Amino acid sequence: MTHSDALDPRELRAWIAFLAASHLLENRIEQQLKHDGGLTHPEFEVLVKLAMSDGRRLRMSDLAREVMVSKSRLTYQVTQLERDGLVRRTACDSDRRAVWAELTDRGREALEKVRPGHRRVVRENLIDLLTPEELEVLGEAFTRVAQRLSG
Repeated sequence: MTHSDALDPRELRAWIAFLAASHLLENRIEQQLKHDGGLTHPEFEVLVKLAMSDGRRLRMSDLAREVMVSKSRLTYQVTQLERDGLVRRTACDSDRRAVWAELTDRGREALEKVRPGHRRVVRENLIDLLTPEELEVLGEAFTRVAQRLSG
């Protein structure tokens, strides 16, 4: 089969189910984050990456790679987060062209406020519906897809 061939029924079913599930789950997560903390999903991901990083900060270029968005899109998200006092930008001492994004105490508090609901939504609508074997297969499969798309 060449890459230009139409999807067979099994492939089409998998593709349509993936699209539906990913869109519906994304919408549910977005609703929960907005309701619990006034955050968008991309803003939440920025806060999570900063919280997990050394010193709760990353260079903007590294953060863009981590959250898989363009630098201009990240700049917009960080500007919104900075306006709300959740992130602060500072100059990098060792590289004048680089800028750090740093999670503030208020940002950490905002993250703590939305995380329980986020975990609940992910568990109820994905994790708890799958067997351990299915989770293993999905983890391996989507890791492979992500590596293809990011490489």
